[in-house]
Amino acid sequence: MSRPSISEVSALLADLADFRTSSAGNHAELMSRKADLLERIAATMPGDAEAAEVAAAARARADELTAGG
Repeated sequence: MSRPSISEVSALLADLADFRTSSAGNHAELMSRKADLLERIAATMPGDAEAAEVAAAARARADELTAGG
């Protein structure tokens, strides 16, 4: 797993900002993208328990939204 690029993170942040202001886009998809990026960041930082915890929480929320919660 490779660390996300600045352009990937910037694109997600822009999409999240658009969603926040206009509800444009799919919330579950955005949260899944966020979880993917956080998981990739955590994978490049072995031993960083906080990074792993944040990534796991993001994945759990994304999965909950995808399941309709």
